[in-house]
Amino acid sequence: MATTKIVLKNIRKSFGGRTVVDIDNLTLGAHPIEGLIGPNGAGKTTLMSLITRKLSADQGQILYLPANGAKVDITHNSLDEVARMGLVRTNQIIQDFESLTIRDSLLLSLSTPHFDKFYRIFGTQKLAQSVNDEIDFYLDYFPFENPNGHALSAGEKKLLDIIRCLMLKPKFLLMDEPTAGLPYDLTQSVMALMQKKAVEDGLTILIVEHDLDLIWEVCDFVHFLAEGQLMTQGTPEEIRKNQMVAEKYMGVSHV
Repeated sequence: MATTKIVLKNIRKSFGGRTVVDIDNLTLGAHPIEGLIGPNGAGKTTLMSLITRKLSADQGQILYLPANGAKVDITHNSLDEVARMGLVRTNQIIQDFESLTIRDSLLLSLSTPHFDKFYRIFGTQKLAQSVNDEIDFYLDYFPFENPNGHALSAGEKKLLDIIRCLMLKPKFLLMDEPTAGLPYDLTQSVMALMQKKAVEDGLTILIVEHDLDLIWEVCDFVHFLAEGQLMTQGTPEEIRKNQMVAEKYMGVSHV
C-alpha cells in the first residue's frame, strides 16, 4: 500500500542564534509507522512544528506527498491549511476546553470555515448525527470514566486529543509523545489502534517517543536526531545495534 510522505530539503531553524534544526534531506513516511528518537534538545518537537507549519523554517523546502501521487509544496502554508490537507499532529502538552464534555470536544474538532463562528457547530444536528457512530466507537474502545461527561485526568485528556486528531481523517499523523503518562494497558490500546489505522485506512504515522521499547515494537523504521541533525536511520534492529546511538542516547540497558 502506498504511503503519504513528507520530504524536507535544506531545512534550517534557529532561535537566538542557536541552530535547533539543520537537515539537508529527509523523507518521512516511506513506511506505514516510523519513529523519530533522540535526546532531549535534539530538535524533534521543533521539527514536528516545522512540518505542521506551527513554526516557519528559516530556509528550505517542505514537500507533502499524498499516497495519490500528488506533490504539494507546503513550505509557506498555514497550520490550518496543512491540517485540511490531512497532515495532523497530536499535542505533547494537552490544551483542552475544560467546559466542554468529551462528546462536545470531539464534535468541535470537526468545525470548518463553513461555520462563521465555531460554536454554531453545536446547533447543527445533521453533523452530530452523522458522526455519532464514530464517536461511540472511540468512547467504547477507550475506558473513559464517564464518556458522557468531562475528561478528568491527564490520561483521559491525552486520549481525547488522539481521538480528535483521528476524527479529522488524517493521511499523515504526527504523534508527539502520545503515550506519556498512560498506563501500560492504555499504551497498548493506543498503539493497537494506530496499527489498525495504518493497515486498514492507509494512515501514515510518525511517532516521537522516549519509550524505546514502544518504538522497537511498533515502528517499521526509525530516524535518530541529535543536535538538530539527522545522524542515522534504519530498521529498529539496526538502530538498536548502532554504537553511536547507544553512546549518544540509549545507554547499555537498550543495547
